[in-house]
Amino acid sequence: MSKITQSIAARVSPRFNYAWVVVGVIFLVLLASAGIRATPSVMILPLEQEFGWNRSTISFAISVNIALYGLIGPFSAAAMQRFGIRRVVLVALVLLATGTALSTLMHMPWHMVLSWGLLVGAGTGVAANTLGASIVSRWFETRRGLAMGLLTASAATGQMVFLPLMASMVGSYGWRSVAFLVSAVALLAIPLVWLLLPESPRHIGQKMYGQTLDTPPDQASRKNPLAIAFDALRSAAKKGDFWLLFFSFFVCGLSTNGYIGTQFIAMCNDYGISEVGGASILAAMGMLDLVGTTLSGWLSDRYNPRVLLFWYYGLRGLALIFLPYAFGLQYYGLTIFAIFYGLDWIATVPPTVRLANDVFGRLAAPIVFGWIVAGHQLGAATATMVAGYLRSTLGNYTLSSILMGVACLIGAVMVLRIKGSHVDKPAVPVPAAG
Repeated sequence: MSKITQSIAARVSPRFNYAWVVVGVIFLVLLASAGIRATPSVMILPLEQEFGWNRSTISFAISVNIALYGLIGPFSAAAMQRFGIRRVVLVALVLLATGTALSTLMHMPWHMVLSWGLLVGAGTGVAANTLGASIVSRWFETRRGLAMGLLTASAATGQMVFLPLMASMVGSYGWRSVAFLVSAVALLAIPLVWLLLPESPRHIGQKMYGQTLDTPPDQASRKNPLAIAFDALRSAAKKGDFWLLFFSFFVCGLSTNGYIGTQFIAMCNDYGISEVGGASILAAMGMLDLVGTTLSGWLSDRYNPRVLLFWYYGLRGLALIFLPYAFGLQYYGLTIFAIFYGLDWIATVPPTVRLANDVFGRLAAPIVFGWIVAGHQLGAATATMVAGYLRSTLGNYTLSSILMGVACLIGAVMVLRIKGSHVDKPAVPVPAAG
């Protein structure tokens, strides 16, 4: 860690705990990543018009991005244990800046798969909820739910900040201007991480937030990150709670990133609502989710996370079943949908992280949560492909909305079976440094 970072931390620490500065830095990184992840939703129609690609072809490239975004999670968490959080995040930001910039040169479908699918997918896979879980595990002994709620809400804030602007830029300057914008945002985040992100409280002479006892520092593993990630999976897979968390988060991804996050603007266009109008509705839902997810983090510190998840999935399912009919109710229909869905959008993350910590222990939880996030993104990729195919085949999204809603109702019942028994030590052994 640079001496500049230590000096900055020393100046800040007398005022308040530096853990909140770290939350602020990671919030901005996740915000930038969320804006980049949201970008393909405003590119679907321009790519159709410029290249003649159908929605199914474009959806395939986006689904590669979404799937990789999830599959990278457990390996990025393991790499953070092995190489350090700051190094891994810096590499991710370079990938994001490079992939988005290169996409301005694409003119064939496989170019989009390479740039937005592979490079951007890998970068966003690191700058994702798994990063938030790693930060919370390393910096917080108490207030973990609130900290995770704030970091999760960054996805909503990124959408709120970027989507209307990007939709407007697409209309005025073309989709390439948006790609250059998000590439510049990723580049601007690099010096912020380099200067302000220590590896752990120990590196700046502090304890974790809320820590009262002197505990030995976490030992960095010298094992290969692949081995760390798969060891965690083998141990976690023996528990039924892991599969309940995995498949419930599959449903979460199915009904958020993969469906509404990717297809909603195009869906609005089917009903005569412009791209800017659709993006503005998404941004409004993002603003509501900023409130809902932060509140969910606060609630997760105080109430049974299984019960919270039951209500989140159940209400989301009802909102999605209602969505096809909302367009026929003029202004009020979409307003009702936006309020219920927006407050609920990613409120599932803080209670899911809490359950992962309860079941698998603080040290193992970020890696296990990475595998759970993989389920989330596989669900999202599935929804993107299914919705794109059904839209191309049926000419509308009605059946897709109903299917996603029913899946959420099943998920609501599923989460009540999670035991969530607390463990005092990690369920997955963390190898000591050799």
